[in-house]
Amino acid sequence: MKALTSETLASVNELIATVNHRRILTVKHVFIGGYGPGIVTLGGELTRVAAPSFLAAHPTLPVLYAVGELERGWLTAFTAGERLEPLDERPSEGDSPCHVAVDPGGSLLAVANYGDGTALLCHLDARGAFTGEPIVLRHEGSGPVPERQEGSHAHQAVFHDDVLHVSDLGTDEIRRYRYDGTPLEPIRMHAGSGPRHYAFAGSRLYVAGELDGTVTLIEGERRTVVPASRESGPNFPSHLQVEGDLVYVGNRGPDTVSVLRAADLSFVAEIPALGEWPRHFAIDGDRMYVADQRSNVVTVFELKDGIPEPTGQVHEVESPACVLIM
Repeated sequence: MKALTSETLASVNELIATVNHRRILTVKHVFIGGYGPGIVTLGGELTRVAAPSFLAAHPTLPVLYAVGELERGWLTAFTAGERLEPLDERPSEGDSPCHVAVDPGGSLLAVANYGDGTALLCHLDARGAFTGEPIVLRHEGSGPVPERQEGSHAHQAVFHDDVLHVSDLGTDEIRRYRYDGTPLEPIRMHAGSGPRHYAFAGSRLYVAGELDGTVTLIEGERRTVVPASRESGPNFPSHLQVEGDLVYVGNRGPDTVSVLRAADLSFVAEIPALGEWPRHFAIDGDRMYVADQRSNVVTVFELKDGIPEPTGQVHEVESPACVLIM
């Protein structure tokens, strides 16, 4: 048997390294952001970073982005492999960033700064790092709920149909911008609703109203508004997500997850979140991961015919606020 040459050994080692790297990237990880000591991977890995209250994944690269929800807001990019490795960082250009998103093409990143309503557009390079001069989108206005709507409060940034949409809880509108920062006519919500998270599905737009506890379906000129929860007492809806023909909404106050029909927002089910203050959730196949912020747990449910049912899996995480699966 011939001995392997150094060139052949190098090629074999390179092939093994490539295969192992691809294997690492194809294994799904559940990352939890929040107000604890950093980003937690379910399984125990901790990456220390200040107030990573929301996370987002690059659509094609193994890169994770985290906001730092501080008065002087911050953004950090990590390369995601066996562990998170710092890639880049920059200011969010606003106060208390609470949401981050990447466009489907992977060339733009947007941030919503809750504290002062500023939104930010950043260009990304081929590595997923920040590049060039950012576009800062400032806004003014107020609403009829003085203790929450004294000024602009950007809450979520979503790329849809080549337009950046930014929900503004303080001004009861979903602001709209071209990718060069040119403002477009906003989508105006009913007064005092406080739009928080929202989702597009085809021609339909679904919006959770944090201040009046509603879900609104907008389709053309038609609007349907329903309570997010059937429970009595105050409700401050958090995250909203559309999966197939169902809409899921987290309810803070009653501490439940509601399931509505996407066609008309008719009621399907409402289940206990099994924790206090369900701030965010993520769905992966037949699993739902709910971040119960005030209970310091992430609770796992199984979706059976679309209805969440407890699995008995509960993960302790300090002050969880976001779940990201990548």
